[in-house]
Formats: sequence, structure tokens, C-alpha cells
Amino acid sequence: MAEIDLKNIVKRYGDGFPAVNDVSLSIDNGEFVILVGPSGSGKSTLLRMIVGLEDITEGELFIDGKRVNDLPPRDRDLSMVFQNYALYPHLTVYENIAFPLRLNKEHYDENEVSARVERAAKMLELGEHLQRKPANLSGGQRQRVAMGRAIVRDAKAFLFDEPLSNLDAKLRGQMRTEIARMQRQLGVTTVYVTHDQTEAMTLGDKVAVLKRGALQQYASPQELYREPLNLFVAGFIGSPSMNFLPVEYTDGRLSSPFGDFELPGKRAKGLTDAPQLLIAGIRPEAFRDATLMDADERDRGAVITAKVDVTEWLGNEIYAYLPFEPKPEVQEALDELDRDLDGEGMRPQVVAALEPSSQVREGDDVELWFDPADVMVFNPETGENLTRDEDRAREIGQRVEEQRKRALERAQSEEGSIVSN
Repeated sequence: MAEIDLKNIVKRYGDGFPAVNDVSLSIDNGEFVILVGPSGSGKSTLLRMIVGLEDITEGELFIDGKRVNDLPPRDRDLSMVFQNYALYPHLTVYENIAFPLRLNKEHYDENEVSARVERAAKMLELGEHLQRKPANLSGGQRQRVAMGRAIVRDAKAFLFDEPLSNLDAKLRGQMRTEIARMQRQLGVTTVYVTHDQTEAMTLGDKVAVLKRGALQQYASPQELYREPLNLFVAGFIGSPSMNFLPVEYTDGRLSSPFGDFELPGKRAKGLTDAPQLLIAGIRPEAFRDATLMDADERDRGAVITAKVDVTEWLGNEIYAYLPFEPKPEVQEALDELDRDLDGEGMRPQVVAALEPSSQVREGDDVELWFDPADVMVFNPETGENLTRDEDRAREIGQRVEEQRKRALERAQSEEGSIVSN
């Protein structure tokens, strides 16, 4: 295992453009860290600087307290799994997994090579494929071979560069589970690059959200979801994406295109000196069909009314799409956010994820219930989350770290008992 520290890392190319700009991260022993962001955010460049495939323009990189800026990749003792698997087509699965050990013959005799390959193959359920060639394997099996080649080295850390992007949706889900299980069993420090925020949320102990080479927030997935620092992080994390509405703040009340509501006192304390025109964010799953609720439930939240443009029935929920026209003063901020998130420039709309029992359909006027405590409010000029609760964010971070350590200890204990048997 390894501790990896990045201090004010900068990468500039020949034209002076900062592909990575002043990024600082601290990755603990055994931690699973995700680098995520839209195309061009600098996540793959940052990973390649860690492994040594890209030079560092400014800043310092430490592995277990040792400065490694000038060390070549082979001396950093890191294993990298590439997007395209990078397997040797003329070698069997066994020989592909054994390849990094063969390069270091003075350290590994044939018995040790065989034992390590067999152990990795058992962990990744490749035992029956060891004599096959990569061309005869599925995409998921090839990816597991690439992972096996990383495992046998007992490297200080694993680095993954969008390893699942070439797989279909079903295989991606299966391989996410394999990677998570493997990382917990081995307890190895892991840095994983993806543009898929679902992978980031399901795999990572911590997630670093990047935008145009700059670090926006570095925290647990739960904190990113519940207490994002800014408009970009709030919009990037979550699927479907958070809804953003223009609102006017007056005397403790927010006026939206769909009606007025009031924030709880604790949530509103950051709005005292805020501009009158703001952006409110509410996640699709925060809405409920008010017609399915009793009077007492309705009174514990807020209800807005809107006309439904389109609905999508997904079995376990219904998506209702509600278009609106934002004020010009806010439209520019929403357009910029859409560009940052690689959006398609579609017209502004709210997405409500409703109960499957809802009878809402296209053209209906719908009453939507939500808890105002779930609403976040952002400054359209700076993007700052004015309703972020620092105490709650700190509690989330502490709780998630305790859970991570328990899960790691349990997985390693189980793996130890399996090996001893």
C-alpha cells in the first residue's frame, strides 16, 4: 500500500495551456480515489503524471513520503490498467498475467510466478481461461486479465484509466463490482479515472471533481451529493442531474417559475447578504406526487404546480419533464453550466422522479411536493453553494471514513482466512 500526495501540481504544454492547474490531493493507504470530470478536465493527465508517463511542470508528487517527480515509471512501483487493456495477442492469459514477473526474473522463480498467477486468476475467476488467447475472450474477461497483470506485481498502488469505457452497460455494472471487491480484498491504494459519475459514486471512497484542470471538490461521494461546494459539482454529481431553477429571494421566501416556498431557518442563514436573483437546486428524486399524499404529509413540505410536457415510465419510477423559461439574468449562468457539463444545450426543464403509482401523464397539471430542506441555493455569479452546511459535511466525512476502515479490515480478514484454508 502507499500514501500518495500531490502538492500544487501543474501541467502546461508547449502553448502554455494549463491542462492541470494547481491540484493538491492527499490519498491515504488503501484508499480508493476517483478522478472524475467532463472531457478535457485534466483527469487522465493527472493520472499519467502520478505514474510517470507525463512530466510535472510545477508542484511536487510524493509516494510514501518520497519525492518522485524525476523518477521514471518503472521505479515508482505502480501498476496501471489502461482503457484498451494493452494485452499481448500472441500470449495466453497465463503468460499475459505473468509478463511483469518475467521482466524481473531475479526476484521471482517459476514456482513463485505460478503461485501468483494462480492466485490472481482465482480471485478474478479466470482459472478456466488461462490457456486461451485474448482474441478468444469477451471484453469483460480481457479487462480482468489486465487487472490480473496488475495484481501479481504487489505494487504499491493501482492506477486505472477509464477501464470500463469499452464495455456495454451490463458488463460495466458487473466489472464495477469485480473492481470494488478486488480492491477491498487486496487493500491496495487505488486511483481510478472515469467520466462516468455513476462509477465515481459507486466505487470511490473519495472523489476528486475536476473542471478545466482545476480541482472543484475532493470529498466522499455522499458529501458531494448532499453538500456540494458549488454549482458545477451539484450539477455533475447525480443521475438524473440536479434541477436548477431561477429564484428571487425576498424576506425569507423564494419565488420560482412554479410557485413560492420558504427555506428552513438553518438552510436560509447563508442568504442574508446574497443577491436577490439566485439559482435554486433540487434533485429529481426529492419530488413526490402530492395527490398521493395525505394532508399531514403535504403540510410538512411545499407544493408547486406545473404542466407536464413529457413523461417516461421506467417501471420503478416515472420521470415527468416540466419546461420553464428562466430570466435572462440567470440564463447565462445556466448556459455556462450546461457547456461545462458537456450538455446538449436543451431548453430549461425540471425533471421529477415520481412514484410508479403516479397517474401523471403528458399535458397534465401536476402538484409536486418536496421538502424545502432539500433545496440548495447558489450564487449565479460565483457558483457558490450558499446553503452548504459545514458541520453536516464534516459529520458525513467522518462517518464515511469510519465505514471505509471497517470494510477494509473485514475484507482483508476474510481474504486471510480464505488463503489460510
